[in-house]
Amino acid sequence: MRVPGKSVIVTGAGSGIGEGIARRLAAEGARVVVNDINDAAGMRVAQQIRADGGVADYQHADMTQGAEVRQLVARALALHGRLDVFVNNAGWTHRNRPLLEVSEAEFDRLYAVNVKSIYLSAMHGVPAMRANPGGSGGCFINIASTAGIRPRPGLTWYNGSKGAVITTSKSMAAELGPDNIRVNCINPVFNPDTGLSAEFAGGPVDEARRARFLATIPLGRFSTALDVANAALYLASDEAAFVSGICLEVDGARCV
Repeated sequence: MRVPGKSVIVTGAGSGIGEGIARRLAAEGARVVVNDINDAAGMRVAQQIRADGGVADYQHADMTQGAEVRQLVARALALHGRLDVFVNNAGWTHRNRPLLEVSEAEFDRLYAVNVKSIYLSAMHGVPAMRANPGGSGGCFINIASTAGIRPRPGLTWYNGSKGAVITTSKSMAAELGPDNIRVNCINPVFNPDTGLSAEFAGGPVDEARRARFLATIPLGRFSTALDVANAALYLASDEAAFVSGICLEVDGARCV
């Protein structure tokens, strides 16, 4: 067991990468609060973790709403008495299109889901981690994107939001280090099996679009939820006790 007994929140965990992270951490001993806005999906993941012998509960929360994020953290504290790991995975994107065609409402939603959520997780998660016994602190793992460091046309405002996540995470790491709170990012490359893949691609992920994305990845395959989950497991574990302020690309050398 690599994260035995750790109290973990995983947002957007009702499917895709979030589900993969929640299940992987639970399999390694974490006590997981599965979060999503899709109650049926989130409860399914929590139930599956329990069926597999893990510890998991579901908590609905919209990560753009401060009161709901406060309740999410309170649930973890009520269940486990502490908060060790906060995985910010919930995210959203506008459809791949020219930057002038993205509406103001889409822009506002993008920054609320992708950036404000990091702010709210810190507002409510940091005090909980500071209160952990013995100054044991905790860690944040923010799921950013290769788009934040190698932006491409068509996703300009999404790219900017993920760049904000990366810079904010580094600043958080510097500021919260004295509290023994680590903050790191994971930057996955395109995964055609996520719920947002058609938005990233600008339409259904047909063979032509798959081939175009695949040609940019030197290792010759797309990322999977398990690839990202394995990276999150390392960053959540005590093996990474001296790792903070980094961005770990899970991208098959896409960003080289």
